[in-house]
Amino acid sequence: MADTGMMEIDITHEVCPMTFVRTRLALDRLPPGGHLQVRLRGAEPLDNVSRSVRLLGHDIARHETLADGVTHVLLIIKKTSSPAG
Repeated sequence: MADTGMMEIDITHEVCPMTFVRTRLALDRLPPGGHLQVRLRGAEPLDNVSRSVRLLGHDIARHETLADGVTHVLLIIKKTSSPAG
C-alpha cells in the first residue's frame, strides 16, 4: 500500500460471498478517506460488491471494464468517519 492510502486487491478468482468478504476486510484496514482498487470478474460479483459497498456508505469513484469484457476494476473511496456530536 502506498503512502497515499491506496490499497489494491485482486478477487478475480473468488466467488460470492467471498468477493465481498475480501473487499470488506480490505476496507476495514483502510484509513478514512483511503482508496481501494478492486479487480473482479463477472457481472454477479460486480453487482454484489458495488451494492454492498454503497450500502455501507462508501463511494465508488470509478468503474472500468477491461478489454476482455468480463474483468472490472472499481475504485472505492472509504467513507470518512463522521464527527462525534
